[in-house]
Parts: sequence; C-alpha cells; structure tokens
Amino acid sequence: MTCQRCGEETRSYTMSRFNTQNICMACLEKEKKHPQYPEAEAAELRAVRAGDYSFPGIGKPADL
Repeated sequence: MTCQRCGEETRSYTMSRFNTQNICMACLEKEKKHPQYPEAEAAELRAVRAGDYSFPGIGKPADL
C-alpha cells in the first residue's frame, strides 16, 4: 500500500489519530511527537467509548 500522507510504499500501516488517512509507521512516529497528539488520542477514545466507530478525527494539523 502507499502511505496516504508521505506517498511511500509500505507493508505496515495504521490509521491516523488526526484524520482517516492510512499512514506508514514513519508517519505514525512523526504524528506521535506532535503536541496535539494526546488531544487527538483522547478524542478518539471518547468517541469509541460513546459507540462512534467511524470517528473522523480532530483534523490533521497544518504543520504535520
């Protein structure tokens, strides 16, 4: 698959916590270092606990 954020080919990927992009592990590591990551992680957890399994995220920061 192709990372929807950086465009690199990858065999390992996950969904972003900020939006619905499928991202590679390198992009995930960058995402985890972003200052808004804890906010995105908490928002996703609240949504899932409320039964929203299609949570679109809080939006990708412009500087990511």
